[in-house]
Amino acid sequence: MSESAKFFRFQSGALVEQSESTGEPQLAVADSWLSVDGRSRSLQAHFERFAAWTAESAPELLVQLPSFFNAVEEALRVPGRLFPRIELHTEGDSGAQLFLRIREAPDQLGSIKLWSYPQSDPRNNPLIKGPDLSLCLQMRRNAQMHGADEAVITDARGNILEGALSAIVWWQDDVLCAPGNELPWLDSITRREVFSIAEQMGIKTRLVTAKPADLVGLEVWALSSLQGIRVASEWVDLGGPLGKPKHFESFERRLRLLSTAI
Repeated sequence: MSESAKFFRFQSGALVEQSESTGEPQLAVADSWLSVDGRSRSLQAHFERFAAWTAESAPELLVQLPSFFNAVEEALRVPGRLFPRIELHTEGDSGAQLFLRIREAPDQLGSIKLWSYPQSDPRNNPLIKGPDLSLCLQMRRNAQMHGADEAVITDARGNILEGALSAIVWWQDDVLCAPGNELPWLDSITRREVFSIAEQMGIKTRLVTAKPADLVGLEVWALSSLQGIRVASEWVDLGGPLGKPKHFESFERRLRLLSTAI
């Protein structure tokens, strides 16, 4: 943990700062987002998603969540560009516990280069963020070794699921497309926001099954709560170019407007 990061345990109804967790905690659930000067996008949606995941992993902690979320909001009403993460740990005899990690957020990045992870989805629990987080970070490091920024995960049939730490969407004839609900991808708050913006703009959307090769020549985006929308400038192992960004500016502008005070 960097010197600028802070780590808090939630106990007796309050956040108590402490050194990094000792022992070998199991990260059962994690959720993170961007906070800039006390403003965030869809924070309640992040809380609701975290609560749904907690209900599966540690239902005994559900009663603590309202107080925990209030304490998190209070801790984030400060200036600065932050990347907070709420966590549920299961730690041996200590049982399940809630934590808040506050880190400085990296700068806003521009376009992104994608790379297809060469194995079918290796995650154990792709529907909950946390248990496979270390594995996803390793997949992203593998992408960087191949000259890319993000690894794209596919299933056993080669169908696109999502990025290691992002959602993948694309444009086909002015229709916003994304992997279908029958595929195992992590519920993405930013994907929800982008599809909501499309609906408000009267733009058609479609859930489809597609392989990387199907996206040659198309406008492709990687979405995350930290970086928002990043246009894919290249898919390094695709065998063909991606399309030029046509829809990015209008969506990026509307996405920024979703940021509200905590």
